[in-house]
Amino acid sequence: VQLQASGGGTVQPGGSLRLPCATTRNILGFTAMAWYRQAPGKERELVASIAGKGYVNYGDSVKGRFTISRDIAKNTLSLQMNSLKPEDTAVYYCHGKRGYVYWGQGTQVTVSS
Repeated sequence: VQLQASGGGTVQPGGSLRLPCATTRNILGFTAMAWYRQAPGKERELVASIAGKGYVNYGDSVKGRFTISRDIAKNTLSLQMNSLKPEDTAVYYCHGKRGYVYWGQGTQVTVSS
């Protein structure tokens, strides 16, 4: 099972980015999927998660700004990030659980003017 995250880049404060994470297996086979992030010198933290039945959960710092979703036809997990702030700067990781835990390779998001 592979998770391939992409879509990172540099954006100005207030801007938007969309991070897709493609899976090599049927996305509905995951009991849960999530996005985590890790900023320099900080621990990895949960950004957003989606359970197999579609229940979603967000970290307090991104509620109302980020949206996690699944495209079942494309076997892709996505994170839509709006109203980005400098403190959102981090490496973002795609995560999936189906028996074992799988991680994508990480994609850098930088929010800077």
